[in-house]
Order: sequence, then C-alpha cells, then structure tokens
Amino acid sequence: MTSRSIAGLTAGCKTLLEQLIAIPSFSREENDTADLLCRFLDEHAVAYDRLGNNLWAYNRHFDEDKPTILLNSHHDTVKPNPGYSRDPFTPSVAEGKLFGLGSNDAGGCLVSLFAAFLHYYDSVDLRYNLCLLASAEEEVSGKGGVEAAFPQLRSIACAIVGEPTLLNLAVAEKGLMVLDCEATGIAGHAAREEGENALYKAVQAIEWFRTFTFPKISDYLGPVKMSVTMIHAGSQHNVVPASCSFVVDVRTTDAYTNAEVLAIIRQHVDVSVTPRSTRLNPSIIPLDHPLVQSGLRLGATVYGSPTMSDQALLPVPSLKVGPGDSARSHAADEFIFLKEIDQGIRFYIDLLGNIL
Repeated sequence: MTSRSIAGLTAGCKTLLEQLIAIPSFSREENDTADLLCRFLDEHAVAYDRLGNNLWAYNRHFDEDKPTILLNSHHDTVKPNPGYSRDPFTPSVAEGKLFGLGSNDAGGCLVSLFAAFLHYYDSVDLRYNLCLLASAEEEVSGKGGVEAAFPQLRSIACAIVGEPTLLNLAVAEKGLMVLDCEATGIAGHAAREEGENALYKAVQAIEWFRTFTFPKISDYLGPVKMSVTMIHAGSQHNVVPASCSFVVDVRTTDAYTNAEVLAIIRQHVDVSVTPRSTRLNPSIIPLDHPLVQSGLRLGATVYGSPTMSDQALLPVPSLKVGPGDSARSHAADEFIFLKEIDQGIRFYIDLLGNIL
C-alpha cells in the first residue's frame, strides 16, 4: 500500500483548490492553472505529459498488459455570474464552505481525483493501471480539451469523469446537437399572389419539431427533446420572404446516436437541416460495469444526467461522479463544502479500491 496518507493528501489538495480558485482559468485561457497543476505533480515526484492546457500522468508501476482506468476532470471555468457578492477569485471559507469560481464545478472533483491518484500512485500489483487527466475547454466542449488529449493516451478501458453529482452515479448523460435549419421559398410582392412564402414552410417544420415524439425512450434520460430557439425571416413588410432560418436545440439520449436522430429529422421536415456538430454524443455505462457495481456497494444511487460533460467526447464507457452539487454550478457565489472534499477523496479511493 502507498505511503501517501489520506490526511496529508486531503490537506494538500484543499490548498491546491484554493490556489486554482485564485487563478482565472476561463475556457481556452487555462495556461496558468495548467502550469500550477504541473508544479503540483512535480512537487509529488509524478512524471506527466502535457498537450496545450491538458496534462496527464500514469501510476508509477504502469503495466502494459493491464487495462487502464482514466480519472478525468477539468480545470477551466465559465466566466463569473454577474450576481456575485464576493470576489470570485478570492478563495474564502465561511460556515464550512469554500467559496470561489470553480470550487464546485469542477475544482472539488479535480483535486479529489488528484488525491485518489496519488494515494495509489506507488502501489504495486494493481489489477488496473490509472491515468489522471486534467483537461481544458470542458465548459465550451472545445476541440483543444479532452478530445485532443485522449488520442495521446495509452489504451483506456473506462473512465471516471469528475463532476459534481453529490457522489451519486450518473450512468447516462444527454448529448447535444444544434441544428441550423432553412426553409426556401420564392420572393414576391405581398399584395399580389406571387412567390412562395418560406416563413409558412418554416412554420410547418417548426410545428413538427414541437410535436414529434421519438419512439424509443431512454430508461434514465427519458425522451429526446427538441426546442426551436431562434428564427429569422423577411426584409420588409410587403415582400414575401424567400428564406426563413431557424435554430433547433436537440438533447439526445442513449436510445439513439446523434446521427440516427439527425436522419429521422431529415426524413420528416421539408427544410435544409445542417448540424453544427454531431460530436457531442449521449453516453451510458452498463449497470453491471465494475465501476458502477463498486459505487453501488458504497451506497450511491444511479441516475441519468441532463447536463453535459467531457463524457460526450470519451469513446469508452464512463461514469460521472464527484463531490459537490450540480445545482451550484455557474451560480453566483459558487461554493463547495469542505466536508464534501473529504468525502469525495474517500469515495474515489474506495470506489477504486473495490476493483484495484
């Protein structure tokens, strides 16, 4: 067993979280927090690799013949909510809460995974290898984040994604597609029977988006949800519009791939449909997977998550779980309870310990 004590790791990782809070790390601007995390690993004599603002490390006794579990969380943040009453970059503790931007989403998870990784770092004869990945650009699903880092990693069997879930097990997560749609007509004078009104064609398609129900329903995530969120047409009151464009937000579930949902949509609407991306896929991990079974033995419950994370970009089975509460994410005066970090470190260590 490792000589790195849980108490020592917990204290060190709480300090690390305070240091992370003090450094602005908006998505695509995480260089300084990446530097900090590199220094932290240097101080603990852990070798690492870095690509952009992503960094990763493997357990000391890595064995190519064993499967590898990825431990992933992100160190970027959104910009602070305008409702903040505290300085978002000044870590402060009050009533057992650590306040600061990124404390809950997802700094508490990140440092807890660092602690669990270090706890097992020197261990020998583990049944799995461990790979720790601190990723960038998660809040914007950027291509310079986990999507860029993952191909650089050694073969990964499965992943734990650190996000605030109150230490419950998100075994499924919704995906996302944003669709740019355009109805095409023929311009004409509104006073005469001229033209073909693209707005009317768009309205027919929009009504389909509003009322259509996909046949397959996810056990954890419910139905696929489609919402028309933007529309634009026309140049002046007396001209029949030749074009009407609108945007559809589609939240997909594990019942379909994004490509399957897109194909069904195109079969039913008489407008052009162009996805901005199909890369943010829904995810699911089987209940009999060792990670899920380990979490259940610890008393955690399973659920489907409506919020998206780096799970959408991981091509392996992944379990989303971590300390903190998703309801606090992106809120003013963001905080995490210090005891949640204690519990998160212990949970990750035990979750891994059941299978390592």
